[in-house]
Amino acid sequence: MKFIIRLFPEISIKSKPVRNRLIRLVRQNIVNVCKHHNIAVNAFAQWDKIVAVFGTEDAPVSKDRAITELSRIPGIHSFMEVNEYPFTTLDDLFETIKDKVGPSITGKTFAVRIKRKGQHEFNSQMAERVIGGKFKAAFENKGVSLSDPDVLIHIEIENQTAYLSGEKHLGIGGYPVGSQGEVFSLISGGFDSGVSTYDVLHRGCRVNYLFFNMGGTAHEIGVKQESYFIWDRYASSHRVKFVTIPFEPIVGQILERTHHGVRGVILKRMMMRVGSLVAKKFDAEALVTGESLGQVSSQTLRNLTHIDDVCDVLLIRPLITADKQDIIDKSREIGTIGFAESMPEYCGVISDHPNVCPTASFVEEEEAKMDEGLVQQAVENMKVVDITDIPTNTSKLKTEIEVVENLLKSDVVIDVRAPDDVEKAPLKDLENEVIVLPFYKIASEFNKLDNMKTYALFCDQGVMSTMQAKQLKEKGYHNVKVWRPAK
Repeated sequence: MKFIIRLFPEISIKSKPVRNRLIRLVRQNIVNVCKHHNIAVNAFAQWDKIVAVFGTEDAPVSKDRAITELSRIPGIHSFMEVNEYPFTTLDDLFETIKDKVGPSITGKTFAVRIKRKGQHEFNSQMAERVIGGKFKAAFENKGVSLSDPDVLIHIEIENQTAYLSGEKHLGIGGYPVGSQGEVFSLISGGFDSGVSTYDVLHRGCRVNYLFFNMGGTAHEIGVKQESYFIWDRYASSHRVKFVTIPFEPIVGQILERTHHGVRGVILKRMMMRVGSLVAKKFDAEALVTGESLGQVSSQTLRNLTHIDDVCDVLLIRPLITADKQDIIDKSREIGTIGFAESMPEYCGVISDHPNVCPTASFVEEEEAKMDEGLVQQAVENMKVVDITDIPTNTSKLKTEIEVVENLLKSDVVIDVRAPDDVEKAPLKDLENEVIVLPFYKIASEFNKLDNMKTYALFCDQGVMSTMQAKQLKEKGYHNVKVWRPAK
């Protein structure tokens, strides 16, 4: 199975050295992502495109799976499945492809687009007229429409090889991950931080995750799972870190010692101080936050300025002018909305009457009431895990989970995949009862199920299902296992 991959247009207008570097990076990212997901692929770059061949005789890859992965890799504008044929003449080419393409134009308007490279006795326009005329004469159709055809037949001829393209699929665009430097994203599990993380990934940054734990294992586990989800879906081409900062001592002193009107601003300033040290420690060039102008009291222009004043690295705010509803809609599009809607909340730093326009001197005066050394202490006590270790790291206990290839008749299957994945490839033809319950709802809704039944959790790779099964066992539910059907 072969795909021709077109690059994000902004890549194509770069200088030759820059474009070559970005194309090579997209190609390598395709290989890395497929390796992470155990997909066989051979990809090679050309001047204006990448050709990727999926699967081998020993390790076939389904078309849907290949399309799913390519549609989530930053740097790809679009891609089409192609069939390759030896080329001799236009007459022979038509005879080769007519039965494959002809039925699709029956009762419809169509157009033929041909790109040609190499030495031939015709140009692209001549080839389009010849092939188009043959299709028009051989099949019932509504004629040629060059401006708005119902069916577009796309062919590329390169020397003695012809490529017939199938359906066009859109990628997510952007720059390839790793092309624009390394950052730490402050991730909290809410709508904003998930979307801002995606936005900088989409623009080519290699994103590490920074979480400030203000009290609550459930919150930390939820944020780790969301971070893994974003990385696994959009950025698994690069290994990154998840850093947890124990922030309870800082929160405690903010609540005990500072004026309630500026607590939110001081909290953010302390995060920026710690985040700056973490970024420098790991050679990252910027911090990323989900702040949006005016959304809450700590995000007025004045308060954002106070926050910026203590940040020693570049601070990126992708959502600074975004409306809240647009952010929520984007979280639904990228798949993180379920986390934000079900994330355990921690509301420990609340200002009764927040000051939206405090002076710098007042903020600094209140902040000075806190002990020196808190920032350094927080950095020294940070916990760092590799993103790939999160599936096992989120489990507090060494919990053994039964993994089965075959179901018992009495087993109830719980499909824990994200809703869009379930919609694309629903479980069919199973004799067992199937319950669709996304992984971010398992913790809160499993207790509503019949505890006399045994539940087999399912997802495509077995990662999220295993994570959820471990958490359920730690909560005392022993009627769970993981279903990994043989491929």
